[in-house]
Amino acid sequence: MIRISVFATLFVVALTVPSMAQDHRVAKADAPVPADAIAPEIAGLIAPGGLKVTKGDSRLICELWLAKEWPVAADAKVGGEVLYPLTPGQIVGVVRFPRKASDFREQDIPAGTYIARYAQQPVDGAHVGTSPTRDFLALLPAAKDRDPKAIDFKTLTAISKETTGTAHPAILSLQKAEGSEPLSIREDSDRQWVILHFVGKISGGKELPMELVVIGKAAE
Repeated sequence: MIRISVFATLFVVALTVPSMAQDHRVAKADAPVPADAIAPEIAGLIAPGGLKVTKGDSRLICELWLAKEWPVAADAKVGGEVLYPLTPGQIVGVVRFPRKASDFREQDIPAGTYIARYAQQPVDGAHVGTSPTRDFLALLPAAKDRDPKAIDFKTLTAISKETTGTAHPAILSLQKAEGSEPLSIREDSDRQWVILHFVGKISGGKELPMELVVIGKAAE
């Protein structure tokens, strides 16, 4: 009887506690990119309207505005641990946090507006096992990142470190895009990740679905 009672209690809890994904939502937002916070040259790259991720009905987690188009080199290659045909250092979009958040390494991200640039995890032995992919977005303070062109990894890292105030840049992990919905939230319950699925455009107007870990940390 005790075993049955314990099982019944756990079953009821499982039914009444919502999953992370059910508790988080994504929706399109009409608000334009905060042009007063970013360089005019970068603002000109960004599409009108954005996305907002909320917890529950009203707690805003972050906002994301995508570039109108992500240039892709004709010889861009993907495969193995690299998922996306983007150029390291190019602008993917703009992210705004209304309050302090944390990145994929559990580093603090102060409230504010950031330029999100595509980057790839170095193959140096120091990052083995932290993520199943090498693709990520680096967050650079909008006040310090004013160049609309792709920047080199050294410059990207140096500016992004100013976000965290540590020896490591602020990063959000990109994962393999799953499903066919153009805009959705999914959960990786094993890793405790909340993942945003969205679609942008690459050269020629072709759509490119992407997925970004908006809540969650790397493996220990």
